[in-house]
Amino acid sequence: MEPEENIKPHAIMIPAPLQGHIVPFTHLAIKLASKGLTITFVNTQSTHQRLMKAQSVSCSSLDYDIFSEARKSGLDIRYTTICDGFPLNFDRAGNHNQFMEGLLHVFSAHVDDLVGNLVNPNHNPPVSCLISDCFYVWPSEIAKKYNLVNISFWTEPALAFTSYYHMDLLRSNGHFGSQDNREDTIQYIPGVPAIEPGDLPSYIQDPKPWNIMHRYIFKSLEDAKKSDMIICNTVQELESSTISALQEKKPFYAIGPIFPNGFTKSVIPTNLWIESDCIQWLNNKPKGSVMYISFGSLANISRQDVLEIAHGLLLSRVSFIWVVRPDITWSKETDILPLRFEDDIKDRGLVVPWCSQIDVISHPAIGGFLTHCGWNSVLESIWCKVPMLCFPIFTDQFTNRKLVVSEWKIGFDLCSGRILRRQEIAQKIDCFTSEANELRFNLEETRKKLEDVLSENGSSGRNYKELICDLKSKILQKSKINNTSLL
Repeated sequence: MEPEENIKPHAIMIPAPLQGHIVPFTHLAIKLASKGLTITFVNTQSTHQRLMKAQSVSCSSLDYDIFSEARKSGLDIRYTTICDGFPLNFDRAGNHNQFMEGLLHVFSAHVDDLVGNLVNPNHNPPVSCLISDCFYVWPSEIAKKYNLVNISFWTEPALAFTSYYHMDLLRSNGHFGSQDNREDTIQYIPGVPAIEPGDLPSYIQDPKPWNIMHRYIFKSLEDAKKSDMIICNTVQELESSTISALQEKKPFYAIGPIFPNGFTKSVIPTNLWIESDCIQWLNNKPKGSVMYISFGSLANISRQDVLEIAHGLLLSRVSFIWVVRPDITWSKETDILPLRFEDDIKDRGLVVPWCSQIDVISHPAIGGFLTHCGWNSVLESIWCKVPMLCFPIFTDQFTNRKLVVSEWKIGFDLCSGRILRRQEIAQKIDCFTSEANELRFNLEETRKKLEDVLSENGSSGRNYKELICDLKSKILQKSKINNTSLL
């Protein structure tokens, strides 16, 4: 039997096919490989095709290896792709419910086939671990079948995870699963002193939580409970009581923030859209004068919301970069901005379909971020000490907003309710600009915590070491059980 210190873990990593999940998964793969793990990284063929298109690489290049540059630096990261159950030209966004049903019922068969081919004696080192997105419904079954250590990767804060983890508790107390949910403060989730129902993830807030998205997400979180370990892109010092309470239930490792080395744009392609270059435009702007506006890679808003934001920007006179994805609204309309808007803002505003957020948010000209509060965006804002104006749209974004505004006090709410009005937007932007110094003071302190945890002796540095040690121990334990069963 091989001694534990000689074990070289080989992990298959499978992110959900979403921009906000691919990015931290990619950076985690590099981090784990730099600590001696062998990684086989798996994207869906559809994701791979979009990555190639955004890089202007031929779409037929399914054999293009996105980790080739990482391997040149000595990291053992292998790459392959998998069919998600649909043809490459299938419109996944336009047929969202059908696609989600496929992920729920069909995708696991393709994963089973892939993992079965990868788990064979010819691989050196042998595959011993599965690191999959918490938003998959099949990991426990696949890991059990192939005797792999089952690690779930949660790409959101611990507060969102514990909200899902305790859905049964929320249901029994009348805060979830009813068309008449209670609206009073929740004070019984372990490790969470108090949370308002409106700060829970949107899928838990919904009065009718039984469409395909609810069924899929709730089933995936039930499966995550069966994992051997959960790793989370958060920071012990920022969510200490929540994490401590979770650690009493499961092995739970806070290893965030997961950023590319040096917080510079990664050589590994992770963007699903072609990026516009905003840097030249920003170079001509005074320090801290520009508001960056982006609602992430997935969230949709109505055309009326787009119009209210546009008119609010016109009224406020702030300089801005606004990322308006082609699919940002539910409608098929292409001209969603007000007539002559880009002419009216040409000296102080720039509208782009997508950009490298790390490059933009780290630019000295950026003074604020009007954000949907996606978790990657929140962590990047903290790192760059950019205060946030918060407009959460769905999923964990309401929970993230609570942390930003109420807990850490590094951002303000854009609006008092969920209805956008141009006058209120203009007023909030102007107020934000004049009062941002208070937020920056808190950001200095929060950023310092992120810096400290990433050192070798910081909490995330220690948690990485503990994770790898526990993983090796678990691999050894599983191999002993396997050898015993073969006798």
